[in-house]
Amino acid sequence: MKIYVASAWPYVEAVPHLGNLIGSVLSADVFARYARLKYGKDNVIFVSGSDEHGTPIEVEAIKRKINPRDLTNQAHEYDKKLFLDVWKISYDNYTRTESETHKRFVREFLLSIQDYIKVQEEEMPYCEHDKIFLPDRFVKGTCPYCGYEDARGDQCDRCGRLLSPTLLINPRCAICGSKPVIKKTKHWFFDLSQFSDKLKEWLENNKDMPDNVKSVALSWIQEGLKPRSLTRDTSWGIPAPFEGAEGKTIYVWFEALLGYISATIEYFEKTGNPDKWKEFWFGDDVKSYYFIGKDNIPFHAVIFPAMLMASKKGYKLPSVISSTEYLMYEGQKFSKSRRIGIWIDEAPRLMDVDYWRYVLIRLRPEEKDTNFLWREAIRIINTELNDDIGNYVNRVITMVNRYFKGYVPNFNEDKLDDTDRKFMELVKTTPVVVSQLFEKGKLKAGSDEIIKIAREGNAYLNQKAPWDKVKNDIKVAENTLYIASNSVRTLSILLYPIIPTSAEKIYNQLGLRGIENEKWDSAGEFVLDHNHKVEQASPIFKKIDQNFEKELNEKLEKIRKELDNIRPPLLR
Repeated sequence: MKIYVASAWPYVEAVPHLGNLIGSVLSADVFARYARLKYGKDNVIFVSGSDEHGTPIEVEAIKRKINPRDLTNQAHEYDKKLFLDVWKISYDNYTRTESETHKRFVREFLLSIQDYIKVQEEEMPYCEHDKIFLPDRFVKGTCPYCGYEDARGDQCDRCGRLLSPTLLINPRCAICGSKPVIKKTKHWFFDLSQFSDKLKEWLENNKDMPDNVKSVALSWIQEGLKPRSLTRDTSWGIPAPFEGAEGKTIYVWFEALLGYISATIEYFEKTGNPDKWKEFWFGDDVKSYYFIGKDNIPFHAVIFPAMLMASKKGYKLPSVISSTEYLMYEGQKFSKSRRIGIWIDEAPRLMDVDYWRYVLIRLRPEEKDTNFLWREAIRIINTELNDDIGNYVNRVITMVNRYFKGYVPNFNEDKLDDTDRKFMELVKTTPVVVSQLFEKGKLKAGSDEIIKIAREGNAYLNQKAPWDKVKNDIKVAENTLYIASNSVRTLSILLYPIIPTSAEKIYNQLGLRGIENEKWDSAGEFVLDHNHKVEQASPIFKKIDQNFEKELNEKLEKIRKELDNIRPPLLR
């Protein structure tokens, strides 16, 4: 079985915030790490990259009077370093839409589906001062739905409605501010309507696809699919390959979706296996997982599969599209301009990255919009990470050292009681339960099951009281700490996808090395015996001070001033 994992491509216009992180990047990383343990490293690939074309970047570059690539070069490297080095996102390939492999593949792919592409004229705002058409963010105006006076040509930031430039009331050029005229322009359109029946059949028959994704996609199909414009009258992007389309570029969403394939091709070209990418894109022995925010469902569950169908080459259609609802910040939407929220270069300066990874998975908005509250984040760290997990690990390893000279004690099957058997059964079955949830994209639900081992483990120790039993029933004490030691191994392996650095520390304290080489399916086995020596216990986590929240604004202000001098110009 080959497992393909992808996160939605972050747009380089801004540093991602915590909502962006949990919506795609972190969720995909947790699943990819799990998949490598489950299916083997060689059978899993995890890709994404910087989405760097489109009108927002071009508008910004024109205002700054520089080349758009100068902006995106720095932003791409900044984001890449944050993801790979700081947040420990385990991408096999984190690339960019400016890569030559991507640009070549996009042009070749679009030429191969020309049977489903047609040319038609449409009316667009045109700035007579700057001598350019005004697609997407090149034009601003009043939203026809909510009256917001600074709505963009592609979307209103206030009400969230998708717009087109000609819908805006009192439109103005985003570059010079002048009022545009309406002119006709020729564009190339992908005829989605030809795939309505095939898409409907595919969605209805895909038992792995989450219901919320099916619902949104089928609703789109029910409303009637229309041709979608493939091209834009812009210069920053991939030049349209069609005859007569000189001076036009490919619409950013179409080419970014094709990046899922080009990133795979590029990875195997770099590693000297140029044909191996096909193993992850063709055949029945492949499952593909995409992690996205809910606003991207139509692109991934309608447009992308339709493009793959149009190729007639047998590309693997998405198996699971795991989409999150929105993460709010203290009851409000994340906002860069109003400085509401935490951004991914700020967060690690506030507390340990593994704390963030754990909190965000525990708050992952899988069923409904979720509110990030500092008091809840602190509770999760102090209660779950420190008191439940950290305390349990520390108790077990400390007692093995204290009572059995650091060696996992003997196992005496004849001394087992119902309490032992019940906890052993939990340890054995939890990896299976978590696996089933993870494969449905239910990462938070999976973490609910993982934490049970630590909670039940602490209760198990309290009930069995090995510190007393060593005095009068040594075999019972041996069983308790034999079972507990093995449960800590299980716990470390199950936590590894979520908090890799901390999980490895737990694993190492057991006297083990190479947690990344473990097998998920053997995580619940009791493999540590009386010949195995553990290391000395050392606290893995520490509590967050209750004054942390009171001092937060002052800390953030200081961090943001520091980052203003570090961030690339585009991201300030």
